[in-house]
Amino acid sequence: MPQLIQKRRSLNKEINLQVQQNKELQARLAKLQTLANLGTISAIVAHEINNILMPLGNYAQVALNNPQDTQLTQKALQKTVYNSARASEILESILAVVNGEAIEKKICRLQQLLEEVFSCIGRDFGKDCVKVKMEVPDELGFPAVPVQFQQVLMNLILNAREAMMPRGGILGINATKEQDKVIIEVSDTGCGIELENMSRLFEPFFSTKTLQSPAGRVGAGLGLVFCKEIIDSHEGTIDVQSEPGKGTKFTITLPAG
Repeated sequence: MPQLIQKRRSLNKEINLQVQQNKELQARLAKLQTLANLGTISAIVAHEINNILMPLGNYAQVALNNPQDTQLTQKALQKTVYNSARASEILESILAVVNGEAIEKKICRLQQLLEEVFSCIGRDFGKDCVKVKMEVPDELGFPAVPVQFQQVLMNLILNAREAMMPRGGILGINATKEQDKVIIEVSDTGCGIELENMSRLFEPFFSTKTLQSPAGRVGAGLGLVFCKEIIDSHEGTIDVQSEPGKGTKFTITLPAG
């Protein structure tokens, strides 16, 4: 009997030790997860800010190169001021998405969102031999956080453009409303995506862009991750179809409100 009691005490002591070690490991894991989240947030912010700074720099350069053309300079500076304000909104929006904060949605007209995105990009796609074909009903709208969904559209549009470089091609943007759903398609006739990469597209830091790819640069692997985060927060889905050499199509499905 004394031996049994001793064994029980020894077992209880071992269990308590294991519980304590488990708590310590969980605490360390939580700290590591926090650091990982901070790294992801920083990388996403850097990626999105880069998308914003490029057109801002272009507008500023236009103003510097044409000091005698008052009308053109004023227009370029107005766009610079407008996009600077949007950059601030986008930063707040990114941090809110990553931190899981809820932001009030409102009914957004897709046509207007697209116009603002192309204005922010500040690039004539025709110069890249890219033809934009858009079929979006004028009054088609859905509940969304405008600045967040603009970032989704901007990422998909810029990805499509890069996939068609340098040969050019067709960028298609189509949208329809089916019962209680809004379906938005962004497609290109670019290089496409290899089958083995399809399942990894929404993994953090995974990218198919290399120095040898049509984009001519290494991708950060965060644009599509951010897109999915936003679409998930809007209770929607995003799917992709692609074939190497024949292009890619992203399909977003959202509640119509």
